[in-house]
Amino acid sequence: MMKFLTAALFAVALLPAAGLPFSAQAAELVMFEQDGCVWCAKFNAEIAPGYAKSEEGKVAPLRRVDIHAPIPPDLENIPVERFTPTFVLVEGGEEIGRIRGYPGSEFFWFLVDELIAKLPEPTKG
Repeated sequence: MMKFLTAALFAVALLPAAGLPFSAQAAELVMFEQDGCVWCAKFNAEIAPGYAKSEEGKVAPLRRVDIHAPIPPDLENIPVERFTPTFVLVEGGEEIGRIRGYPGSEFFWFLVDELIAKLPEPTKG
């Protein structure tokens, strides 16, 4: 039985590396972006380097989706805008809320905190 459990856990751990849509996190912050987006580049310079280490990043890891690529199946019910960047807080395949554009570092953190406050308690804690 122990060998089966070990093999099953190992297989589940490999799913993200294989590019399959699996997340241990219930929530994620999806960043819809595109090449040549000046505001995406500004976000990448100001926020992206530390986002994963932040409390917000631990609750809702950043996931990037190019708006010109096929939309992943688990995001098909999330409306995609042509305005980039657009950040969508998603939990269980459902949109919790979105931020259109990148408003600068101070406002970004404030707006993300507002979105995260809308998550159910078990997801936050």
